[in-house]
Amino acid sequence: MRSLKLAAVLCVVALFIAGTAFAQQMPNPYGPNINLAAAKKVAAAAAAKAVEMKVNMCIAIVDTGGQLVYFERFDVVQWGSIDVSIHKAKASVQYKRATLALENAVKANITYLTLDGVTAIEGGVPIIENGKIIGAIGASGGSSVQDGQVAGAGAAVIK
Repeated sequence: MRSLKLAAVLCVVALFIAGTAFAQQMPNPYGPNINLAAAKKVAAAAAAKAVEMKVNMCIAIVDTGGQLVYFERFDVVQWGSIDVSIHKAKASVQYKRATLALENAVKANITYLTLDGVTAIEGGVPIIENGKIIGAIGASGGSSVQDGQVAGAGAAVIK
């Protein structure tokens, strides 16, 4: 009986910790939507990183409402990467965090997959300008780590 109580307490603590980790969204407020010129600049930096890494990519840029602003596809990609890149960007802006944080949250507590729009794989990154989230980038085509590196390179050009 004592071990059953201990197991129950440990489960509650684990769920609390996992929930706390997920709840720590970026404190940045949403700002004005990313414009086309800035979206192209983000995509160009991401594409340059992908070329440097020799990885074919799909790159999606969305505004603060998750609506597609700009999309770029390399000539040779798997078709599934088109939708995946868009979903990564949408999840990143909707949950105000990189999709790597969503991936880690799901690893800790699979119930997060019940939330609408969760794409729990690295490759989506919020785009922040003057401390405000103006959109997000999603990249797909390589490994999840490569996708994250490409998306991060794109997001980094906006300050």
